[in-house]
Amino acid sequence: MTSSKNKVGFVLAGLLLAMLMASMDNTIVATAMGTIVGDLGGLDKFVWVTSAYMVAEMAGMPIFGKLSDMFGRKRFFIFGLIVFLIASILCGTAESIVQLSIYRALQGIGGGALIPIAFTIMFDTVPVEQRGKLGGLFGAVFGLSSIFGPLLGAYITDYINWHWVFYVNIPLGILALIFIAVYYKESPIHTKQKIDWWGAVTLVGAVVSMMFALELGGNKYAWDSSLIIGLFAAFTVLTICFIIIERKVIEPIISFPMFKIRLFTTSNALGLLSGMGFITASVYIPIYIQGVLGGTATNSGLVLLPMMVGSVFSAVGGGFLMNKMPYRNIMMIFVVILAAGMFMLTQLDPDTSRLYVTMCMIVVGVGIGASFSVLSNAAIHHFDPSQRGSVNATVSFVRSLGMTLGITLFGIIQRNDFTAKLKGIFAGSGQGNMADNPAFSDPRVLLAPDMRAQIPTPVLDKIAAGLSSSISYTFMWALIPTALAVVAAVLMSKERLTESLEHKQAEQAAAELKGQ
Repeated sequence: MTSSKNKVGFVLAGLLLAMLMASMDNTIVATAMGTIVGDLGGLDKFVWVTSAYMVAEMAGMPIFGKLSDMFGRKRFFIFGLIVFLIASILCGTAESIVQLSIYRALQGIGGGALIPIAFTIMFDTVPVEQRGKLGGLFGAVFGLSSIFGPLLGAYITDYINWHWVFYVNIPLGILALIFIAVYYKESPIHTKQKIDWWGAVTLVGAVVSMMFALELGGNKYAWDSSLIIGLFAAFTVLTICFIIIERKVIEPIISFPMFKIRLFTTSNALGLLSGMGFITASVYIPIYIQGVLGGTATNSGLVLLPMMVGSVFSAVGGGFLMNKMPYRNIMMIFVVILAAGMFMLTQLDPDTSRLYVTMCMIVVGVGIGASFSVLSNAAIHHFDPSQRGSVNATVSFVRSLGMTLGITLFGIIQRNDFTAKLKGIFAGSGQGNMADNPAFSDPRVLLAPDMRAQIPTPVLDKIAAGLSSSISYTFMWALIPTALAVVAAVLMSKERLTESLEHKQAEQAAAELKGQ
């Protein structure tokens, strides 16, 4: 019995290490991008380093989730680990930004297998009554990686070398690989099904088209340029084709009948909407600290630590509450807290104290953390083990989509509002020509201490005020998806963990054995 528990412990440790590695990778790299571009060059192409990973990861999630249902979790989880490790080594040896982007796409393929399958293996391995507690732990790791990644990336870049941003994955990945390969024993019985190749092709094409359109539109190309219009058109056409294919094939990658189940649909909607609000806070609070309050890069990263603590606390707390309360009640409590935190952020201005910002971060962190542990459990509630891979992959895909849309849409809002405010500020002071200088419309000018030192204090104060106003204005817009998340939580049905399909089946089997 003790040996069996030890094996489960090693399996869970392997899953947690793999999740930490894969979910932290994007945030840890983002911090090092300035140094990487300075070393490799290719400033005009640096966006692909992040986009390539996100596109490959998002497109791979539902595909690998379905394959794990069909042919087994272990082989695809190990495949994802090996691909991720090889790609990490290649990223560290990249000699150009184009090479790095290609290797990052390969890394994203591995990440697309790791995150959804890790949750699925956990659900397969532990009994229902322990799933809440362990779900809280897994959710805490996911929340931790979102905030700890930038700090670790900054430290490695400043004190070691940017190459180690990628090499740090190797010891974590090798340990995870050993634990899963040696200790995870899954059932050899799987349902052999036909692979939905056309669904996979159209899904990948739609995701790639959407991501590139959002990344390049309004940045490198105008929104009304033929390239951006063509990408959106390709996304629309491929999405329609994907939906038609998925409705006709016997074994679709994403099963639309799943969305007929209210709890599954509302859990996905909640993940999408809350992710949009959370990522906006994670991105713009550090910019506010550096650009408005004049903090250093370290200070802007450290200010996210209260949010990390809050999210870990509520992820674990949400996991424990699943054994006592319906999913709906838990999420209603925490998503209202998230909305309160987002409203607090709309009050930021140049005179806001660091203490107030810290309080905002704690409230936002507490509000988002429970979703990391509760929503995956809620989503699989009505599904048997043969569908868990697809279910978890869909939840992960939708949450990633929400964060991507949040970064892009609210980035556009903040950038446009900041530029408009600068024009108003300088026009009113008779210095309209300064507003047309692209350097002053880029918040990064305010983030570098050496650049701030070169700007006259009266001008710097005006730019900082414009930046502060644009950030609080962006948080006002971010209240919309957060408020809709509250609605989604209210619309959840009232199931609880101990009423799940698997739990009922286990109780029925136990009763039959007792009757014999």
